[in-house]
Amino acid sequence: MATVVVQQQSLRHSSTPPPPTPALNLNSRPRTPTPIPNKHLPICPTGPAPNSNGRVTPPVSPRAKSGSSVQTSSLLYPPDNFRRLCNFPPIYSIDISTLSAALDYLARQPLPEPKHVFPWLHGLHPENQIQLAFFVNRKRSLRRPPKCLRGLTIVKAGGNLTTSRLKGAVSPEEVLAPSGTEFPLADPPEGFSVRNFQIQTAKLASLSDIVVYGEDGVEEMELVALAERFAIAQQDWRMKYDPGQETLLFNTFILSSTFREIEERHPDLVAIDSRGQMTGQVMDFFQWERFEMCSMSKASEISKNVWQGPTPELALMLRDTKDEEFDLLIEASDVASVPGPRLLEKLDKQLEDGPQRMEFPSSGSIIPPTGENRDVDDLVNTVRWMYYLANPEEPEQEEDADGDIPMISLVKKPRKILIHCGDGYTESSLLAIAYFVFAEGVPVHEAWLRLHCEKKRNFFAYPSDVAFLTSIQRRLLQESPAAQGLNLSRLPDPAWLGKMDGSLPSRILPYMYLGNLTHANNPELLWALGIRRILSIGEPVSWTDAELRVWGEENLMFIDQVQDNGIDPLTQEFDKCLEFIRKGKVDNTATLVHCRVGVSRSATICIAEVMASLGLSFPRAYCFVRARRLNVIIQPHLRFVYELLKWEEMQLQKRNKPLKRELEWATVAREIALMNKPYSRQ
Repeated sequence: MATVVVQQQSLRHSSTPPPPTPALNLNSRPRTPTPIPNKHLPICPTGPAPNSNGRVTPPVSPRAKSGSSVQTSSLLYPPDNFRRLCNFPPIYSIDISTLSAALDYLARQPLPEPKHVFPWLHGLHPENQIQLAFFVNRKRSLRRPPKCLRGLTIVKAGGNLTTSRLKGAVSPEEVLAPSGTEFPLADPPEGFSVRNFQIQTAKLASLSDIVVYGEDGVEEMELVALAERFAIAQQDWRMKYDPGQETLLFNTFILSSTFREIEERHPDLVAIDSRGQMTGQVMDFFQWERFEMCSMSKASEISKNVWQGPTPELALMLRDTKDEEFDLLIEASDVASVPGPRLLEKLDKQLEDGPQRMEFPSSGSIIPPTGENRDVDDLVNTVRWMYYLANPEEPEQEEDADGDIPMISLVKKPRKILIHCGDGYTESSLLAIAYFVFAEGVPVHEAWLRLHCEKKRNFFAYPSDVAFLTSIQRRLLQESPAAQGLNLSRLPDPAWLGKMDGSLPSRILPYMYLGNLTHANNPELLWALGIRRILSIGEPVSWTDAELRVWGEENLMFIDQVQDNGIDPLTQEFDKCLEFIRKGKVDNTATLVHCRVGVSRSATICIAEVMASLGLSFPRAYCFVRARRLNVIIQPHLRFVYELLKWEEMQLQKRNKPLKRELEWATVAREIALMNKPYSRQ
């Protein structure tokens, strides 16, 4: 959408970014792993189309039924049974066992319905007229903090979260204003966004009991001083936003247990131990995304003795997989040049001494040739060299005087080669496809399909890769031992290849793909991939009547009136969408789920299916889909993420399992914001 009124300011493409908030302070999280290379945050158009005057009529905000929302109860209220450490302001003492019970109790409470907490969670700054006009217009009651929320925020004194970090703990700077004695006004004063994940920690802290703790050795005076600041902030907040005292009091506590005691008695609450090591006891988005990425793209053989996968050092977390020993490791890199003959000759000799490494240009880094091109010559030489390393020719052996063939073989040892990069698919796709064309003797379009369908590789290529590979495929096939007899004067050029931008829709599950409107409007490609059903969320396909007849109306479903606007709900469509997807699974075909960009509405449906079919919690299902949405960051907006947490409650109920969230809303939002931050341009 192009109007100023509702144009989405995504994390990556924000023209007027909100002021930096402590919730996105990367220094506050433990040793952030290097982000997966080349991922990007696409622009997500928001809301309905403008009218003839170029303006937008905001959707009608859902009305909450009067008296239908009740504040979540807590084991920490009332605090009468807790030892009082200070009267003015009131501060209480709590031990780790009681805190553990309180956290467990909170995780088992149903979240309030979305209509009771939105649009407040979107961020309604009193000076942000765009956001206010879109969400609440003149309904001032919707701007007030919801009475149904009651959280529990754990704050570590000193703010160093790289050691001795409890589950969900944050630094003081994330939830206190610069004054140090009040909660910050986290809502962005400018711009429009339905993805303000970065403000949720601060917003929820003002509706939470606060528990202050420190690592072993911290002075008690430091804990008390910090707790006093929070207690004052709670009183200040109540005077400003709840003068009628309509909600229950929020209180401040100091954790009396030492961190060593916590590690011994409640290791399940320790995210990072006192030595600075991640324990694996607490779900961590960064680590789980890396696990899913390595699992999805783990090394596999794409042609005889040639493998493709993630850089071995980055895949060590998959300790239950068999380690392959490679003779040659080729890393695709943005700064590499195509190897020349001298380097190949040198490596050929060094292979006798042990495994060798070399680099090759990454996908998207070589432009199509316009005439004679040294890069093309060197690339063809490189893949030929790789081929004969992996498939050494049998030398002809002369018979001796008695007509016998000598027992000693002069055959070279076949070399195992790994083509690798950080995520296992992006930078290495160009070389992998070029090698497959040469080694298997097939045209580019067939290499694309066979690598994905037959070899089960998920890979990503750029438009320039399509142009480059199609321009050199004849040269590759002319010199390929496997292409003898292939009519090179009439190489097929399927229509779908000309419509493709390099990327395939993302295979989330064997029977479910996630893609964008461009993918959906390339039915020939989808058919070639084995996709026979199309689920369109808010964006219809533009097909010819002939294409519609071939596919059949029963294999297309369109979910209308669901905009990516932070208001339109999607939960009520889940069952219908998932039933449609599973019909394809039963028929042994795949379904493409798409919206416009393929990152919000359609991603939400895919996450819901992963949660339901694999029995995963929302955080794990989110990372599962995020890792498999190749090269693009999924971006379900705040309301969709919240709806998925409610969907998790429904799934547990269906399986007759007790409700217990793995992570609370504020932590989920904080982790998503931190994961997206490295890819933003702010």
